[in-house]
Amino acid sequence: MSVSLADPIAFPRGPGWRNRIALAPLTNWQSHDDGTLGDDEYRFLTRRAEGGFGLVMTCAAAVQKSGVSFPGQLAVYSDDHVEGLARLAAGLRARGAASAVQLQHAGSRGNPEISGEQAVSPFAYAKRNVRALTTAEVEQLVRDFVAAAVRCERAGIDGVELHGAHGYMLCQFLNAEENNRDDGYGGSYRNRTRIYREIIDGIRAATGADFQLGVRLSPEKYAYSTDEAIAFAEELLGGGQLDYLDMSLWDSFKLPDESGYHPARLVDVFGRLPRSGGVRLGVAGHIFSSKDAQDCLDSGADFVFFGRGAILHHDMARRAIEEPEFVSKTFPVTRDYLAQQAVGPAFQTYLATGWKNYVAD
Repeated sequence: MSVSLADPIAFPRGPGWRNRIALAPLTNWQSHDDGTLGDDEYRFLTRRAEGGFGLVMTCAAAVQKSGVSFPGQLAVYSDDHVEGLARLAAGLRARGAASAVQLQHAGSRGNPEISGEQAVSPFAYAKRNVRALTTAEVEQLVRDFVAAAVRCERAGIDGVELHGAHGYMLCQFLNAEENNRDDGYGGSYRNRTRIYREIIDGIRAATGADFQLGVRLSPEKYAYSTDEAIAFAEELLGGGQLDYLDMSLWDSFKLPDESGYHPARLVDVFGRLPRSGGVRLGVAGHIFSSKDAQDCLDSGADFVFFGRGAILHHDMARRAIEEPEFVSKTFPVTRDYLAQQAVGPAFQTYLATGWKNYVAD
């Protein structure tokens, strides 16, 4: 039976969402240098809740100071961050949206100029002054992901997502070409995925029965095969520990890089994967219209993430549900237009400097 964007969705744990649309985690530069929540980030997120999103997720939030990668990045590595997260949780709940914090460590992409600490990774990059984590540091990283989740729960946030995609720290552990660690965290598929399982197990043991937990993965492009990405996705969808898997496909409708999967598109490849125990599958990537989103649901996804379109339309969720022919605006747009969508000055600067042809003035 076909589902629609407007249909509510339930999960093994935590609150159901009022519809099948989630706000993607978006880098935005809008919090404070110490990682505490900024007013502009609060306004951006609560405005999306007002705009009808079922789930509102934060940007990638650093679980260690060494993992900070961009200015104004939200953080969860200290109890000092809890007060702002509590304010956010209350604001989103009052506006009808479920809340999630995306937990991240940037790994080799950490920014020492911001953090004041040397960047670290599962393996060294000498040319970029990135050193390899010791085994004790890997074990501490697991504990710090868990501690960050506990802080989020204490703040009243409904759940967390582990950022295991896009070449950041957890994704770097998956690297089949360079992660040759010999301490049980590298080499084989089982060892390269070990840190995910340890963090998941740790969060489940340390949080309550109603705390939601998701994981974001990339399907390709990060030095592991699509076969491995599919195998890991199947493991997570069937393991009973998660509430959802977030496949960040970048372009949901493209053919996989590996031609053996053609003519299926990425959304088809992952949408048809089996899942058990009520675990849900969400997809993100080039979903710019009501029809795109419904195509993803018809291809087997349980819900969709809006990213760039949600920057351009604070109410994209509501419009996608109410207007079958809705298509997002496209960049470039003016700073005045962005301000009308509760995109603050720092976020505007990020869009103007980090992306080509996004801001018109």
